Formats: sequence, structure tokens, C-alpha cells
Amino acid sequence: MFTRTPKAHVAKENLVANRPFSKARKIPIHRKHIKLKQAAKSLFLVILTIITTNIQAAQYKLDPTHSFINFKISHLGYSWLIGRFNQLDGEFTYDPKALQTTQIKISIDTNSLDSNHTERNSHIKGEKYLDVATYPQAIFHSTGFAGDASGGILSGELELHGVKQQISFPIKKIGAGPDPWGGHRAGFEGSVTIKRTDFGMKSNLGPLANKVYLELFIEGIRL
Repeated sequence: MFTRTPKAHVAKENLVANRPFSKARKIPIHRKHIKLKQAAKSLFLVILTIITTNIQAAQYKLDPTHSFINFKISHLGYSWLIGRFNQLDGEFTYDPKALQTTQIKISIDTNSLDSNHTERNSHIKGEKYLDVATYPQAIFHSTGFAGDASGGILSGELELHGVKQQISFPIKKIGAGPDPWGGHRAGFEGSVTIKRTDFGMKSNLGPLANKVYLELFIEGIRL
């Protein structure tokens, strides 16, 4: 004989069977927006870090034993007075893939002038010309570069004899690569013509002697 299930119990079972399945808890819309913003911010920071790393130019310290600044001035229109500065210091940044970051700063010890003649050296270093006692340094720092990885036009400010002037001149890459001591080097050359009178040196040596022709040969060691 079958046992009859009470009607009340059957009704309760039917009610449970027909109840819709429980749904997952919904996340409020404003919380979704917050999470999306946080994810976007994190992604932006990652991209910014990658870009910054890629465009950061390599830093170089000037090698003073392999860097030279030479000058020449007309002597009466018949020949040349040639000399150099024996002591200089500086640093530059260079990356062929991020040329917009190219910068250079050079400090020259004006008292290190050498024209291969002791009396002439003292004359040029005196008050009429460089006045090294008052102005012991000449400084150049770049403000812009236009060109490619092989060279271009370097612009900047030259402070000489206490006077600051804007100058621009062509530079050329000589070469770059590893050295025998485990370092990495890069070298450049450039030339520029300035006038003594533009920098407050008024002594008259004739019109041809007003122009000073400068040659720069710069070699740096990557830090």
C-alpha cells in the first residue's frame, strides 16, 4: 500500500521547485566606473614609464685628456696666431634615438690659454683681452639642437669675458662605441667664429684680428 503525501507538504515542494534560481549579486554601476578608471590610470603609468625610459638620453662626462678647444686669430693679415685652452670640463647627453634631449655644457679655464709663447700668453690673459683674473671661466651651455644622428646645428649661450651671447654652429659626430677599458665613448667636432668686440674686448688690433675662429673636439665617456 502506497503512503499518501500530505497535500500541504506537496504544495510546499511545488513552491520550492517553481522558485527561480538565485541570481549573482550585481555590482553597482558607480563601482564599475571606479575600477575602470583605476585600471586606465595604471595602464597610463606603465606606458609613461616605458616612454620615459626609451627617450632618456645617455649621460657622458667629458674626457679632458681627449677633448680640445683651439683658436686662431689673424696676425696682421699675413699669418695666424694659433693657440688652445689646456683645461676644460663638462658633460653632455646624447641618444641617436632621442635627439631632442641632446644637451652639452662646457667650462673652460681661461687661465689655461696656451699660445706657445709665455709673454704672449700673459698679454692675452691681461686686462685688455681675456682678463682672466676677473673672468676665470668661459662657459657654454646648449639650448637646442636641430639635425640627425650624424650632426646638425647646435645652439646655446656662450659666456666669455663676463658677456653672454647666443651662438649657433654646426657639429659633426666623429664616432661612438666601446673602448678597450670596458667603457663607451662618443666624440664630436664643431667650429664657430665669434668677434672679440661682441664680448667686450675693445682693444684695436685691426679689423682682421677681431674675428676669433674656434675649433672644438669633444670626447665623452658614458656614465
